Amino acid sequence: MKCINFSAIFYLFITQFISTNVTAQASPERYRPQIHFTPKDGWMNDPNGMVYYNYQFHLYYQYYPNSSVWGPMHWGHATSKDLIHWQRQPIALYPDSLGFIFSGSVVVDSNNTSGFKKNGKTPFVAIFTYHDMQNEKAGRNDYQSQGVAYSLDEGMTWTKYDKNPVLKNPGIKDFRDPKVSWFEPQKKWIMTLATFDRISFYSSPDLKNWTKESDFGKDVGVHGAAWECPDLFPINYNGEKIWVLLVSINPGGPNGGSGTQYFTGRFDGKNFSSDQKDVRWLDYGTDDYAGVTWPAVDNRKIFIGWMSNWQYGKLVPTNKWRSSMTIARDLGIDKIGDKYLLTSQPVSELNKINDKEIVEENIVAPDYDFTKKMGKLTGPVKINFTTDKIQTFSVTLSNDRGEKMVIGYNKEANYFYADRSASGNTSFEKEFANFHYAPRLTPAQDLNFTMISDNTSIEFFADKGLTVMTEIFFPDKPYDKIVLHSTKDFVIKKLSAAKLKGIWK
Repeated sequence: MKCINFSAIFYLFITQFISTNVTAQASPERYRPQIHFTPKDGWMNDPNGMVYYNYQFHLYYQYYPNSSVWGPMHWGHATSKDLIHWQRQPIALYPDSLGFIFSGSVVVDSNNTSGFKKNGKTPFVAIFTYHDMQNEKAGRNDYQSQGVAYSLDEGMTWTKYDKNPVLKNPGIKDFRDPKVSWFEPQKKWIMTLATFDRISFYSSPDLKNWTKESDFGKDVGVHGAAWECPDLFPINYNGEKIWVLLVSINPGGPNGGSGTQYFTGRFDGKNFSSDQKDVRWLDYGTDDYAGVTWPAVDNRKIFIGWMSNWQYGKLVPTNKWRSSMTIARDLGIDKIGDKYLLTSQPVSELNKINDKEIVEENIVAPDYDFTKKMGKLTGPVKINFTTDKIQTFSVTLSNDRGEKMVIGYNKEANYFYADRSASGNTSFEKEFANFHYAPRLTPAQDLNFTMISDNTSIEFFADKGLTVMTEIFFPDKPYDKIVLHSTKDFVIKKLSAAKLKGIWK
């Protein structure tokens, strides 16, 4: 009979226990957002083809299913009834002999201008960029063109048009990202297209035959890299129709890497014009890029962006999947002086997932510990507060390893900020840990401030969305504490805070 070596068994048990727990703790799944859309696996970047039909939101996106690093682009697909809970759907569009499927848009062709309607079924029409990698490698300039596809089952399966491309490249290296909408006054489709250092506008009666109308932007805004992912739409402000043009650029963002600027002005069906002289950013954080909007839904203009940055998007420490989308946001207009400024705030549907909300009023807050009121954080949280007199303040998320993410406002310098210098794992990119700034854009004394934090991101909206910052981070252990620091003069008029229920089962 063999003698049992209990010491060896105990050692083996302890070793396996430690190994299992270290592996679990080090798993990149700990970085999976709980309230933001992510692909189950693979690589994701730009949102594409957003459309709303039959009480359902569709979100298509740039997707490579075979790796968590960018590769041959497909269109992924997800649907939602409320912009919060998402259902992942099968891949919508695959690369073919004409190239990869780059960014674009989807429209509901209710009047059947395209002729794709069959058996009484209204066609969805996707307009996207073909990217011919072989022609690019060969040194040609005409490797991007525009194609279309149609769906007769409300966007679930697609047939590519047999006469693609519908808009051939005139010899421009960057010729991409078509955003198409219906221009009712002139009964025609308008395509907003990124063409190197400007935006070009095309029109069509049928989504197949396109005529160039005009250009905008060569001598305005931020340049230094090709313009990308444009979006043109109107927003009503006190009965006045203000046209907004979004333009993304990388590099050139306000805090390094990627960023999205915008212009306000007028559009007459042919020309977009703007008197704007200054540079205006949709989001001053480093992690809101290539965002575009759904067509107007109940007079709302709803936006979503890619929550990453090309400066380090391929390097972030997840490997089964990479990237997420921002929270969906309602866009609006506010007028400060003689400027029409774009605002964005989290969609109200987010309140559906509130859990254990606390509400307090008239708080003198030199140090307000949310954790004592709410208990330790175990996931996402949303905080909103208002004050009649803004003062310097900071909100710190932290864990017991000394890792922290700090956001706040410096009254003397009059800027908001995000500091991720001690946020956790920052070693994957040398500038990731930088201190980021955003100007305060209103002279008002009062402040409305909303912050949403998920496992690896923070989005804050100051002055009802006049200044917005979106930042991602990667702590070695989830943050479980949250504290507001300020001076004794900082009085919070009303505060609400709620833990948020995760959307993934």
